[in-house]
Amino acid sequence: MKRLEGKAAIVTGAARGIGLEIAMAFAAEGASVAVADLDGADSTAAAEAITARTGAKTLGLGLDVSKEADCDRAIEDTAKAFGKVDILVNNAGITKDNLVLRMKAEDFDSVISVNLKGSFLMAKAASRLMLKARTGRIINISSVVGQSGQAGQANYSASKAGLIGLTKSLAREFAPRQVLVNAVAPGFIRTRMTEGLKDEAKAKISEMIPLGRMGEPGEVAKAALFLAGEDSAYITGQVLAVNGGLYM
Repeated sequence: MKRLEGKAAIVTGAARGIGLEIAMAFAAEGASVAVADLDGADSTAAAEAITARTGAKTLGLGLDVSKEADCDRAIEDTAKAFGKVDILVNNAGITKDNLVLRMKAEDFDSVISVNLKGSFLMAKAASRLMLKARTGRIINISSVVGQSGQAGQANYSASKAGLIGLTKSLAREFAPRQVLVNAVAPGFIRTRMTEGLKDEAKAKISEMIPLGRMGEPGEVAKAALFLAGEDSAYITGQVLAVNGGLYM
């Protein structure tokens, strides 16, 4: 039997990269998956690609996680399509990097609004159904820089560190109703963002990582799949690092 057979999931920021890999992994293991991203057309295309590859039932949703009405609607649409919402993956995120002295206040605010507030809004909306059902999984995609900090990323690091605090608080609140909340903290992962780096920069990054290479999106997806399935039934409030040993 597939690990997520009969489950219904929604993954934000799922039109590409890590989010798409997570959605694909969930679908391959039997879940119905709502693919949510800012551009509804991209979400629909990704959902169709997942269905074509896995045969799973999918739904494409346009979603701005910084808007509460959008978050409420996304959960409602997912529940309407699949009958329930068992799993939420908060993966949507943006970067607006700069040194603090050059960082605009609006750039700080926008990153916090999407990466941290958006995860709060989605968890709030999903929890209404999960707490009533007395079951559910919420998986927040944090980052190694939320644990270690990073020069030039004060806004992004703060948002991802905040996501870890949010994870632990939600885990304590929701545990009595058997809703588990955990985080995954990826390190440097080979995505469209990192592929844009020069070869010299990639080499320096690899030298920093004990395992000597960047991670793959599928490796992050496997961590999320573990936290979504029954093998993690006694795990909540934890941060699973997928960073090749970069931060220990």
